[in-house]
Amino acid sequence: MNPALDSLMLVFSANDGLSVPARTLFLGAEFHPALKNWPQVTGWQTLKPKADGWDQAGFRRCDDPPDGKWPVVLVLPGKCRDETLAWFAMARERLEPGGRIVAAMPNTAGAGRFEKDLSKAAGNITSLQKHKCRAFHAIEDGGWNEETFEAWSLLGEKRKILGTDFVTQAGIFSSEHIDPGSQLLADHLPTSLHGRVADLGAGWGFLANAALNRCPKIERIDLFEADSRALDCAKINLSHQPDEKFIHFNWHDVTTGLPETYDAILMNPPFHIGQATHVDLGRAFLTTAIASLKRGGKLFLVANRQLPYEAVLEVSGLAWRKSAETKTYKLLFAEKR
Repeated sequence: MNPALDSLMLVFSANDGLSVPARTLFLGAEFHPALKNWPQVTGWQTLKPKADGWDQAGFRRCDDPPDGKWPVVLVLPGKCRDETLAWFAMARERLEPGGRIVAAMPNTAGAGRFEKDLSKAAGNITSLQKHKCRAFHAIEDGGWNEETFEAWSLLGEKRKILGTDFVTQAGIFSSEHIDPGSQLLADHLPTSLHGRVADLGAGWGFLANAALNRCPKIERIDLFEADSRALDCAKINLSHQPDEKFIHFNWHDVTTGLPETYDAILMNPPFHIGQATHVDLGRAFLTTAIASLKRGGKLFLVANRQLPYEAVLEVSGLAWRKSAETKTYKLLFAEKR
């Protein structure tokens, strides 16, 4: 269980805690057993695994931030500053007069700093600390600084990476620049790449775009990405491609497997969940890729040098080699014989 989520729920379960609201909007929604006792909860979640967990628990979910007003808006943001402030603004926009914003974050994600930010915009803040996290809430009393919230709202809008035409958004991977690892892989992709190709953890579409520009024999490319915001950006970033109809965008949790097999798979797999390093996440991506290659299919992987993906390739039966290496990254190319 997410400790920040536990802290968020403590705001309502403590002896002197808040009463459970009749209607609630939950931004960054994650299931918690205590929510089973809440009358009406509407969730918004951009990450596919967490959205699936919310759906399986039987709660209502919206693909886009919903319109309307709520007496309580819960906020469970990520670690990105602009994203967090934008979500505070999103919560404020959907709050009824006299309503309350309730947020929770790990201390390591800057919870204390964000509590101060919200306090400057909303006035008095009530706070509790538990599980190395901080939960804090503020009630709308008519005296909030609306200019601050409006400025925060702009931080969540789509933006171009400086010096490029690529569109990104705060909170998604590599939103401020082209990832150097992805650039390294793009520079080493063979121009002979052909057939049906998949990009796992496709992000905002940099690798897929590079492959289509570099490899004219690609017949179809499928992007698989767990963050719906990144996938929306990828649709914009690949909209100029002449064979756009052969590009398919999938909001998908790669660790659950793929529905088809491919002649080639590209990936710069994630290895973080929140702020914590989870090497098993990258291994799960690699396992899915190996299972989804056709016989004779090829895998093109970039990773940080310290990540132990060679061991997975060793036991897979694929022929593999280290194609290139820098001080930070390595390229592992493999073939399913």
